[in-house]
Formats: sequence, C-alpha cells, structure tokens
Amino acid sequence: MRPPRDAQRGRAGTGGGDASLQVWDFSADTTLLRCLAAHAKAHGARAALREKDRGIWQQTSWAQWLDTTLACAAGLQALGFRRGDALLVVGDNRPSLYTGLLAAGALAGLPMPVYPDATPDEVRQVIDNTRPRFALAEDQEQVDKLLDLREHAPGLEHIAYDDPRGLAAYRQPGLVSWRQLVETGAQRLAAEPGLRESLIAIATPDDAAVFVHSSGTTGQPKGVVLSHRNVLAGVAGAYRAKAFGFGEEILAYLPMAWVGDFAFTMGAGIALGFTINIAESPETVLHDLREIAPTFYLAAPRSWDNMLTMVQVRMEDSTRLKKAVYDAFMNLALAGERAKLEGREPTRAQRLLRPLGEWLVYGPIKDQLGLSRLRHAFTGGEAIGEDTFVFYRALGVQLRQLYGQTECAAYNAMQDESEVRLHTVGRPLPGVEARISESGEILVRSGSVFSGYWHNDEASRAALQGGWLHTGDAGYLEPDGHLVVLGRLSEVVHTAQGERYIPNYIENRLKFSPWIKDVAVLGKGRDTLAAIVCIDKEPVGHWAELHGISYMSYADLAGKPEVIELVRAAIARVNATLPEPLKLRRFVSLHKEFDPDDGEITRTRKLRRNVVEERYAPIIDAVYGGQPSVTMKAQIVYETGEVGVTERELRVVAV
Repeated sequence: MRPPRDAQRGRAGTGGGDASLQVWDFSADTTLLRCLAAHAKAHGARAALREKDRGIWQQTSWAQWLDTTLACAAGLQALGFRRGDALLVVGDNRPSLYTGLLAAGALAGLPMPVYPDATPDEVRQVIDNTRPRFALAEDQEQVDKLLDLREHAPGLEHIAYDDPRGLAAYRQPGLVSWRQLVETGAQRLAAEPGLRESLIAIATPDDAAVFVHSSGTTGQPKGVVLSHRNVLAGVAGAYRAKAFGFGEEILAYLPMAWVGDFAFTMGAGIALGFTINIAESPETVLHDLREIAPTFYLAAPRSWDNMLTMVQVRMEDSTRLKKAVYDAFMNLALAGERAKLEGREPTRAQRLLRPLGEWLVYGPIKDQLGLSRLRHAFTGGEAIGEDTFVFYRALGVQLRQLYGQTECAAYNAMQDESEVRLHTVGRPLPGVEARISESGEILVRSGSVFSGYWHNDEASRAALQGGWLHTGDAGYLEPDGHLVVLGRLSEVVHTAQGERYIPNYIENRLKFSPWIKDVAVLGKGRDTLAAIVCIDKEPVGHWAELHGISYMSYADLAGKPEVIELVRAAIARVNATLPEPLKLRRFVSLHKEFDPDDGEITRTRKLRRNVVEERYAPIIDAVYGGQPSVTMKAQIVYETGEVGVTERELRVVAV
C-alpha cells in the first residue's frame, strides 16, 4: 500500500518545491523546535511523519508531532532532565527516537544518537565520555544492552523504550515505556498553563541540536556538538544551492548516529517542511523506496552501486528481446551522457530517441527503483565510480556529488545540476569559504562549523586554527572554484623510492568494481604497492551461480580461482590508469569482510588502516616476502561480545 500523497505539491519542473510551505526565513537565529512549531501553526494537518508499521503507513501531522515532542520534553523534565543533560538514543530510525532527539534539544540538553549495531564497548566509550543519566531505546535488544552497560555505568538512571514487546516482565529501576513518558508529559501540559510556551522558549540557537561522533578512522571517535545555528546555517546554504526545496518527500533510512541523517532528515526536513517517511526496517529500504518514490534521496556510493547491480542482475535473467532493447537504449543514453560530461552536444539520434527510451526502458527502471519522482539525487562519503555515476545520469536521474563532514553539519560543497564533473565535488555552498593551505589541506569557514570537540581542547585547537576548520582532507581548487578532494591528508604516504600517493584514492577506484566491497592498499615505505581485497558477496555470488561455480561460504567463494581472476582483472583495469611506480603488483583475496564489530572499519565503512595493518601483518609479510600463500588466523568479535577465531590458507596473487 502506497502512502497518501498530497495533491499539487509543486512536483513538476526543477523549482524549489512548494513555496507556500515556507515558515522559515533562513536565519540561523532560531531552533528546530521553533521551526516545528511554526509548521504546526501554519499547516498543522499536513503530514510530517509517515512510518510503515506491519505493512501499513501510519501518518503523523505537524500539529501531532509538535504535541508529542512537547509531551516528551515535559515527561523528561518530570524525570529530572535539565539543561546540559545527555539523552542517549539507540535504535533504528523510528518516529519516537527522532522525537526524543528533538525533545532533548528543546530542553537545551545533548541529544546523542549511537549506532544500533554498536558493540557494548563502543557504547561504553560514549557513556564514559558524557556520563548520560537518560537513554531512549528502540526495543528489547537495545534495552538489554543498556541494562548490561548500567552495571559499569551506574549513572544511567532512566531508560525509556519504544517497542514494549518482550519487556512486560522487566522490573529494573528506571525503566519507563515511551507511552508512559509521553502520557506523563501530556498530563503536565494540560495541568500547567504556560508550560507549552516555556518549553518552546528554553533552547537558544547556540544550544545543542545534536551530539554526534566523528568516524574515528585514526583513533577513538571524538564528540561533536552541533548547535541549532550550525545545522540551520548548513541547511540555508544547501537550499540556496538548490539541494532541495520546500515540501520534499524523503525516506529516512540512514543511521541516526550519522551526521548526514540528522542534517537532512531533521535539519532540512523540519526547516523546510519535508514529509519524512521512515522505512519499516533496514531490510525493507529498497521496497519502501519504491512505494515512497521520494523527491529527494541521499545515498552512499555503495547503495547506488547495489541498485545498479540489481538492475544488471535482473537484465541478465531477462529474455533475449528485453535484454537487446535494454542494451540498445542504455548504450545510446550512456553515450549521450558521456558527451555532455565532456562538453559535447548529444547526437541527433540520441536526442530524438530519448522519449522512446524513456517509455520503454528508463521510465520503467526508475519506477522499479523508486526514483520516478526524484528531483534531487546525491551521493557522498567517498568517491563514486564513473560507470555508476554515468548510468544514473543517463537514466535521467540527475545524480550529484556532495562533500561535507561531521564538524560542519555535513554541508561544505555540492555539484550544480548544470556543472557536473566526474572528478570534482562542485563549488563551496553559499555561505561557505574554502581555501587550500600550504600543505595541501582543505580549509573551510562557515556558520555550520562546530565550536570544538567535546572535552578535547587539544584536538579542538588543531582543528580550528585561525578561525578555519582544518578538514584533514587533501585537495585543490580549480580556477573556476570547483573543489577536488583527493583523500585524507594524514594518509599521504611515500613508497621506498619516494613516490607520493594517497591509498584511499586508489582504494576508492578499486571499489568502483562491482566485485570489490572493501580494500586496503599497502605500500608505505615499500618498493611496490599491493592490496588486501574483500569481495562483495552478493554480486560475486550471483556471478558464480550464473557460471555454475558452487561455493559453501564467503571464505570458499573468495578463494575460488575464477573469483580471484575477477579481482585480478579489476585491479589490472585500475593499474592502467596509475603511473608505473604506483601500480599494484600483488594482492590477497581475504577470507572475510572487513567488519566494524572487529574494529577494521568504522560504522560508516571507513577503513581503520592501523587496525588492518596490525591484524593482518602475516599477510603483509607474505606479500612482501615473496611467499605464494599464507595461513591466516583472524579474530572475530560477535554481536554478543564473544570472540572467535577463523583460519584459512590464502593465495598471494601477482597482477
């Protein structure tokens, strides 16, 4: 069942959405709750939130969302929540969890989401850093995690939970259901005249809108407090750059602990009156995406790759006629899009056959993927593969690249629809200044930049020298102002011959292959470069099935000679674009994926290079020792915290 869609919402064309929904003047001198209150007053019956529950979309209006937020804030106050208190929020995307974040921010507290799949040790680090007294959990699984942690952090006094299933028999002190919390607050609002207005007035623009953590690629994650002013300044710049308009329809599915989710779902969503549709579960995102058909969609390159792989797999299974029609029209569109990117005009045939291709191929594919109404499509977090990028542009999805960081509320630079280039991330957003330091580091100054890391003066001074945010990224500005991001400045290393390179730059290009999910490029201080490769099981497994190759497990599949040849060919293609001293000479196909639970990558899938190089030192020694194979024992940390060990004989393959 599709959710109801509001009629005449300004969907046509390339404008800025429905301007009649504007209640915000783009000033940063307000708060998210006051923006929410303005929407509730101006068009309170209109849909603000939609959540899919047991297959049916449930709707919450702006007026209802405001009432629930204020009731939650009043309920938290009744429990003793005060200015400066932290609210730990753990779980998948749920209306109650978003509302809890808003309520904590309204009370001038610290709304602090953490990843739902975070290990107990990772959550303990957050708790040790902030000593929260309050937590909001999605379900029994997360409540159990918090109760276990409370034994080591007794300051966690109150735990509210959304889903009551499995919790009826729990009698631990401090447990309260979401319904009880909100009912308590609603009773206070009914009994205390003026409480409603006083709650809306508590927070100032400089109070915390959200407390998130940096990715922690080079050490422990650092706490980042973003104020309402920071978030709304970023939203204003992105709006002026036409990243989105008023009244967009979006799908909330990104991890709540990632700054991108808060910046777009909550920041832009509340300020600009989006309809926020919340996926039923992480497993149903693609299905929900098709039902929603959003007008704005942000996804990591891996997600765009996965959708493309799904299309390619389905076409391989299709009839010969359908495949021929698909190939003919897609090749025509791809050639036309490449011509545009190279500054040339599409041919007459490409222009004339476009409407027929839209009817036969492009439109049906976009409808199947849920992209039929998409006006604003973005990718960010890392570089996206050229083939993937061009495919969506050829399909008629105006995919653009976005560059931002946790420390600047996710908004730095963005490509304009009319000036898309494969190698840049566009120009800095309105209100954002960017320059390059003598060391080649990208420096940023804007209203969205945070004021410093939580209880870490040394890191704050290093990051905010001279009034500029030192991003830690290497890059350069082109003469016309387009920004090129090369990778992390700290990862600029040299080979034994003094050849300078950035491993992440090469890794991103290797991951453009549909067969490679993660990779670690080796070579610092060595004569040659090599790589540890993790295959992508889904597309590789499907390829193996089509070619009659049986396998028992990920490790078995990764070690198949035919799969190793796939990886070798992918590396050879990247080698063709690299200078001779930086070509990869050897690689190992790892018997397991890099896993955030094992500390090898962050929750946003960024490589922790020091962990990988330490854990897989035997592989590195074998690669550079000229050995044909290596026996590798690997430690695995399960979700329960238990530790296991796997053992596998791995080939060292020459390219």
